[in-house]
Amino acid sequence: MGIQLFMPKFDTEACLEQIRECLDKGWTGMGFKTVELEEKWKEYTGLPNAYYLNSSTAGLYMACDLFRMELGWDDNSEVITTALTFISTNHAIMQAGLKPVFADVDDTLCLDPESVREKITENTKAIMYVGMGGNAGHYYEIVKICKEHGLVLILDAAHMAGARVNGEIPGKEADVVVYSFQAVKNLPTADSGMICFKEKRFDDIARKFAWLGINKDTYARTSAGGNYKWKYDVEYVGHKYHGNSVIASIALVQLDHLDEDNAFRNRVAQMYTEGFAPYSDKIGLVTIPENCQTSRHLFQIIVENRDELLTYLNSKDIFPGVHYIDNTNYRMYDYAKGTCPKAEYYSEHILSLPLHLRLSDEDVQTVIDAVVEFVTR
Repeated sequence: MGIQLFMPKFDTEACLEQIRECLDKGWTGMGFKTVELEEKWKEYTGLPNAYYLNSSTAGLYMACDLFRMELGWDDNSEVITTALTFISTNHAIMQAGLKPVFADVDDTLCLDPESVREKITENTKAIMYVGMGGNAGHYYEIVKICKEHGLVLILDAAHMAGARVNGEIPGKEADVVVYSFQAVKNLPTADSGMICFKEKRFDDIARKFAWLGINKDTYARTSAGGNYKWKYDVEYVGHKYHGNSVIASIALVQLDHLDEDNAFRNRVAQMYTEGFAPYSDKIGLVTIPENCQTSRHLFQIIVENRDELLTYLNSKDIFPGVHYIDNTNYRMYDYAKGTCPKAEYYSEHILSLPLHLRLSDEDVQTVIDAVVEFVTR
């Protein structure tokens, strides 16, 4: 099987116990466990609102749609974003009829505040900030820019479950935070996510918008006495983005392990960091600001001959990955090709090494030895 990039680990018996409760109760859809998870996520993060969805992509799509709809943005409205991200980030902007404007990244692989400042125009409405690999980068500089220019801040926290800055979970400053609980994320389920709006009015709209625009979901329409209230109104042409109780059951269990699991990830990352330290002229590392306690969803190195190294590691039964391809290489974003030279460089030179809870120290050392052997041969 070799050493895989990602391999989630579940508290299987506890997950099955939670799921069994859904089955015994006869309630597997939205409500019941989804409501419980939302409350626990608010308690864990300190964020004022939380709505459980079937994916973080759904959350990003809905955030862009709702802000455009409620804030009066038009087809000329621009959202400053990064080219170094999974396509969900920028597809969310474009599908809402908004224009992605690409700013460059810095050595944290997150948006460079100076590049962001250069891209602001009279049409700029928002900044989409991605915490790459669980790294907060210079997030609070972006918060400052948004306040100065009256811009909406969307925090794509797909990699940031459990990440902290100065001991606090970031996001209270953002207009919306979107998390991923996808199959291989730090809080893994099958696939799901959480959207956390700062303002309650957006949370209220989201709960309708994610259920086809219906103003009362099936759980809310069932009284404590078991009576089903069939009458409702449809206020929006919405989507079917809501989560369900079976998958929420898994998330409830995994949340109990999140900080412990992230600590393990950071220990693996420290082994990598120490192992590569003597070869800093050949193996670059991503900068993590001192005040950032990253979730360590990814451990990325920066090397020459990245593709050759990837092939070499595969020959050793080690299977790394690449996060991500510069989005301006895709046809729908190629209008911005060449505008973000650092993102383009990193896209061609970064490699994500295996990082998950099933790795042994021997596995990590095997990866270190193989990378060092390649770059020093």
